[in-house]
Amino acid sequence: MQAHRLCVVVCPTDAFREGTNFLAIDPEECIDCTLCVPECPVDAIFAEDDVPASQNGFIALNAQLAKAWPVIAEKKDALPDAAAWAEVKSKRAELDPG
Repeated sequence: MQAHRLCVVVCPTDAFREGTNFLAIDPEECIDCTLCVPECPVDAIFAEDDVPASQNGFIALNAQLAKAWPVIAEKKDALPDAAAWAEVKSKRAELDPG
């Protein structure tokens, strides 16, 4: 489900955390500089004031997962199924919190 990791290299605070199939943004580290927003090829990142109502549930989820997952600060290759997942709009049920 985790499509791309281009956004992590532009983050000045290393706010990204990596799970098995999802990236989370640690709200304690994020300074809302929005450098990562245009780097996301699937438009999955929003400035704090621009989060659509349909995505509000991800704010608390990111905070929770960021406490358990390790920092990712270097670009890695996209997962093999990234292209297929890029078109899927509702992915929350597929999230592996492990």
